[in-house]
Amino acid sequence: MSESHLANQIATALRRERETRYLTQQKLAELAGTTQGAVARIERGDRLPRLPLVDRLFAAMDLQLAVTVEPLDAQLDARMAELAARPLAERIDDLGLDRILDRLGDLPHVLTGATAAALQGAPVPVDAVEIAVRWRDSARFTAWLRAAYGQRWHDRWGEFGGVPVEPEEPGAHRWLTRYGELRAVMCDELPETVEVRHGDRGYRVVPLIAVELTDPGAAGLLHRYRTRAHPAATDRTR
Repeated sequence: MSESHLANQIATALRRERETRYLTQQKLAELAGTTQGAVARIERGDRLPRLPLVDRLFAAMDLQLAVTVEPLDAQLDARMAELAARPLAERIDDLGLDRILDRLGDLPHVLTGATAAALQGAPVPVDAVEIAVRWRDSARFTAWLRAAYGQRWHDRWGEFGGVPVEPEEPGAHRWLTRYGELRAVMCDELPETVEVRHGDRGYRVVPLIAVELTDPGAAGLLHRYRTRAHPAATDRTR
């Protein structure tokens, strides 16, 4: 495991436990006898933090950090295998898509990324609803985000909030709204789509082949799943 990977795992665990307890970085810092800046640096995952400080931060939440070993990326492989074993309709219900899509109303958009791949049957994890939105609709998108109490992801702090919600402003196109997390690809024109139907509802999605060509993250997940699900076929293509 690389140092950066371990730093990211600690950052994710610390942020998750802090937010679960509704603690701000400042409050956790006070409980652990350190500074808000130190907490922010650890949660960014830029470098491996000093372990005594990490111990103090978790202890302030009545927790302790445990070390385990596992095959590389075993958790991701297990998650994709679990998704592949479940009925597609059940996997789609778990995404909570309709909660956000119904509230987007007439804002022009299409589903893309891992969300589009999942709707087309790919057993990939989906952490947030992913849509494509045209730049010329950004004012309407901003208005919707404000109405939905959207908070934008702050790359430097590693949390939501503290930066303007407008997509024109620098920063990740990623927001936490009252309806769930939403990620956007801003584009000049919406990409070509196909319609997939599940139950009595249709979804406009970017075709799977286009997702693989334009979204490195989703493409990597799909390649990883195919490699492990059909290793012999993968070997023959090399």
